[in-house]
Amino acid sequence: MLAPLPALWLLLAAAFFVALLVRLVLGGAGLGVLDWLLHYGKTRSCCGPGPAWLRLGAVPKRWFTHFYVVSVTWNGFLLLLLIQALFLERPFPVWLRDLLGVLSGSSQNQGYEHLSAFLVLLLFWLHSLRRLTECLCISVFSNSVMHIVHYCFGLAHYIGIGLTVLCQVPVNVRNGNSLWMHISWYHILGISVYIWASIHHNRCHVILAKLRKNKSGNVVSLNHSIPFGDWFERVSCPHYFAELLIYVSLAITFGFYNLTWWLVVMLVLFNQALAAILCHEFYLTTFSSYPKHRKAFIPFLF
Repeated sequence: MLAPLPALWLLLAAAFFVALLVRLVLGGAGLGVLDWLLHYGKTRSCCGPGPAWLRLGAVPKRWFTHFYVVSVTWNGFLLLLLIQALFLERPFPVWLRDLLGVLSGSSQNQGYEHLSAFLVLLLFWLHSLRRLTECLCISVFSNSVMHIVHYCFGLAHYIGIGLTVLCQVPVNVRNGNSLWMHISWYHILGISVYIWASIHHNRCHVILAKLRKNKSGNVVSLNHSIPFGDWFERVSCPHYFAELLIYVSLAITFGFYNLTWWLVVMLVLFNQALAAILCHEFYLTTFSSYPKHRKAFIPFLF
């Protein structure tokens, strides 16, 4: 039987998988009100004004920045506690141990993969820090909106990620002095994929931002345009694909075998695939000259 935390990730992944299937088979009409909740940003214009009671929950899409503020702060705090536990042999606070015990049940890791958990949390924190920097210094947000349900889900996601990683930490949280003796080939592979995916993730956000800036870097428009360059030559949403690869790279860093993290990857896969479909439909509907060879999400496949 799954512990509460992996069961929650499984439930969320299954929900988005069903929503994705319904959207592919029946279109937006099959999802009803849920379809309106799923649209955000530029894709919101494709689904009409929506019910009045739902419009009351609209918040600015630029609040995406809050996700990374919360992630950098919260997961940075958890990373600090993990570093203290590993290298200074300071146990986690009682409240955190109790919380992890509830979330992981009796399945908390009993092995010696301290290094994997440390690297995953560190890499995810660096990812959040980079995304926060991009939101503050690179991205140009329009006046588009998202629903507050989407906003709350995003906040919960980034809070849950750090707790998920700590649930994978062996209960004997020490051994920091010999931590690097446990480095393995999958750590190197995972970090390599992470760096590769992060580079393209950043490039894609830079390309999107430049669509609204002049050569001097000043914002001159908030309109939407067709992006070109890097992975945009193959898919409509390469930044979604790159983010999926980042989560996959962390699964590799865990040694491929961590079921809980693969459930997180499945959630990201279905969530991003659904968002990519909506974005792809927007491009096709809005721009008659949009490249027909581009897929929505995964090059050559989907």
